[in-house]
Amino acid sequence: MTGIQSLPDTDRAKIINRLKRIEGQARGLQAMIDENRDCVQILDQIASMKAAINGLSGQMLEVYALHCLRHPDQFASAEDAVAQAVQAVVRAGR
Repeated sequence: MTGIQSLPDTDRAKIINRLKRIEGQARGLQAMIDENRDCVQILDQIASMKAAINGLSGQMLEVYALHCLRHPDQFASAEDAVAQAVQAVVRAGR
């Protein structure tokens, strides 16, 4: 299967930028806990992080579908490519 290294630089940069934002949210959440902030505020931050991670998951699925599946020679068969794509979608939906 094709790896992430084969993605166009723009797609890789978008993924990295999203990860950096999520990292910042995680640091903010840690600071909120250290500062003994209100539980509702902390839960709101956790919800924001979940949404950001779900967005990243959708972005990665799109990248996978548009770039990684374009190389059928990287799979044992067409059926294998479809099976792996389905598994990726199922895992991302959990």
